Amino acid sequence: MASAGLLALGVAGIDSTRADSLIPAAGAEKPWTLSGSLRGFYDDNYNTVPNNPNTNQPPRRSSFGFEVRPSIAVNVPTDEQTTLTTSYIFSMKYYDDRPKNKEDFYHDFELFGDHKFSERYSGDVSDSFVIAQEPDLVDRGNLSAVTRVNGNNIRNNASINGHAQFTPLFGVVLGYANTFYDYDQSGPGSLAAALNRFEHLVTLDTRWQILPDTTGILGTQLTLVNHTSSDSLNVPVPSVNPTNYVNPNVRDQTQYIFYAGAEHSFTRELSALAKIGAIYVDFYNDPSAGNTWQPYVDLSLNWTYMDGGVVTMGFHVGRNQTDLSGGAGIGQITTDQESETLYGTVLQQITPKLTASLTGQFQNSTFHGGTLNNETDQIYLMGVNLAYQFTHYISAEVGYNYDRVNSDVPFRGYDRNRVYMGVTASY
Repeated sequence: MASAGLLALGVAGIDSTRADSLIPAAGAEKPWTLSGSLRGFYDDNYNTVPNNPNTNQPPRRSSFGFEVRPSIAVNVPTDEQTTLTTSYIFSMKYYDDRPKNKEDFYHDFELFGDHKFSERYSGDVSDSFVIAQEPDLVDRGNLSAVTRVNGNNIRNNASINGHAQFTPLFGVVLGYANTFYDYDQSGPGSLAAALNRFEHLVTLDTRWQILPDTTGILGTQLTLVNHTSSDSLNVPVPSVNPTNYVNPNVRDQTQYIFYAGAEHSFTRELSALAKIGAIYVDFYNDPSAGNTWQPYVDLSLNWTYMDGGVVTMGFHVGRNQTDLSGGAGIGQITTDQESETLYGTVLQQITPKLTASLTGQFQNSTFHGGTLNNETDQIYLMGVNLAYQFTHYISAEVGYNYDRVNSDVPFRGYDRNRVYMGVTASY
């Protein structure tokens, strides 16, 4: 979040994504925007090595480096009822300290489209495809892995939603989303074994216009998690059972989520959303895991507190997968985590040309089942960025990111500091 979010906020602050601020000489509005960034950075723990590593882990290393980041965004010309936008970001980071494989490559492809069939019916589709090494860039929402992962790690999220307003007071939103994860690290006990999966999400929201500024929500979600790796989830222990193989599908689960809530606009500048309910989790391939109930919470707030100043905050309670298996056999396997996540963003335009942004995320995750049952991870992500717009086409930025993981699991917690500065050209 600190890496990708701060760049996005910095770019938004200098209007580099606004087509109406990037007018070519002929005066006609372009349907596309080209950008290129060059950054220098310093990373004091680029391997995310724990603060107290065991003998099998490499020492902590730091490195100077640089990043080249071109991107393109396109608003595809359509009729007045249809919107279609797409973008692609490529990043190459070079780490001077690495003895080999000095480059990291990152790809991010985004697609969004919506169509209004009438005043009462509409639909939208989206797709987000990412290849990355940093956990906050691969995961969506709660983090399942906490450390950097070498290789081409893939996440693809596709969704389709239908919106129907049957009467002025009653409407329905029906949606389906599919998320696919594929990690490069394979073998027994690998991240591929723990995290390669499909996640299917079906959502049905009924929306009730209670007051002019208040919409009630009564809804349900169905989540299916299906692991796809053929590698053993555990690393067999020769002294115990050298042939002990645990299929990752023992962590497959079905989540039934029920909630009620409301969306309210207090003023033109302040709005909030709240959904509160319960989750029932069924581990149908592992009876020893024990099915369970837990709370479900989804809160968010948007506040434009002054001209050029915006605050976004949120709190979420839910389930997510984990990179740790927790044991050597069935009955000792950690199935997943229950996570509470608090996040926020502040974007402030200090002068017409200078924009500051601050982002933060805290995640408290409790392991469920196996030898790690009730152990916790606490994840802190923080970033600050200053962006200065020289012209519509040229800007500069400087920033700092801080990551920290505190864990009850030995040899897992670490901290990491990153500073960077760079320039961006947009047209």
